[in-house]
Amino acid sequence: MKNTSKKQVAVVVGATSKWRADGPNTHLIHGKTLDDSDLPVEIRWGLGGAIAQKFAREGFFTVLTTRKAANAAHLKQAIEDQGGEAMIVELDLSSPESIARAFATIRKEAGDPEVLVYNAGYLDGRALPPEKELFEHMPLEILEVGQHIAVRGPFLVCQEVLPAMRERGSGSILFSNNKACLRGKKRFTGESLYYPRVLVRTLSQVLTEEYSEYGVHVANIIVDGSIDAPGIRARPAYNENPGVVMNPMKIAEAFYYVHTQDRTCWTHEMQLTPHVRKPSF
Repeated sequence: MKNTSKKQVAVVVGATSKWRADGPNTHLIHGKTLDDSDLPVEIRWGLGGAIAQKFAREGFFTVLTTRKAANAAHLKQAIEDQGGEAMIVELDLSSPESIARAFATIRKEAGDPEVLVYNAGYLDGRALPPEKELFEHMPLEILEVGQHIAVRGPFLVCQEVLPAMRERGSGSILFSNNKACLRGKKRFTGESLYYPRVLVRTLSQVLTEEYSEYGVHVANIIVDGSIDAPGIRARPAYNENPGVVMNPMKIAEAFYYVHTQDRTCWTHEMQLTPHVRKPSF
């Protein structure tokens, strides 16, 4: 679908969840695709899906980027069923060529983005025995994947959107981050990949210093908790502590709020935390 209506464009990098009904984490933990038909549409694709739906509901032409188009097909349909407009663009963050092709397609088919939400995440699926979980045993490829997702990826993606935002004098770049950008903890591997997450926060600070004067709003949004999604709900810990799981649509509303702030009073970092202070799962 082309943006024939010339709506403002919001690009969501990482538009679905690893914990969606057919996501890699869901298959890893549960061994199958789950039935999500009884779940609210707002949580079926985790935070990426909720952000995409929120911006579409607010009148944006929403671009869903994902490594495989099939990952976001049901989300695109849900947005259209709600009266919104969306398109899917395949983008592999490990490939600079893929990133360049994806944004060339976005500019041609949708237009220059007004909003970029960087929501790409990573969870290493390998099962390491306890005696191999120390940093000294971590395979180099875990770090390399983390660098693609949390270092090179945002670097290259931001370079694709910043020139037009600067020339236009407006735009928002919103990074979805987690508590790993603030503090480290045991186990270098896992979803957080603590070391690269710090660099996402640093990039946000650098871009704030360089581009605020050009009207570009950059913010690092820290989601300190587990985000509701089909694969999360199916875990036993969900029934034990449902209050610790964060509603992705409420998080999405915070992202939209940051985008709509008056430029005389911008937020550049925000931390969102559930009221129940229990360990994430």
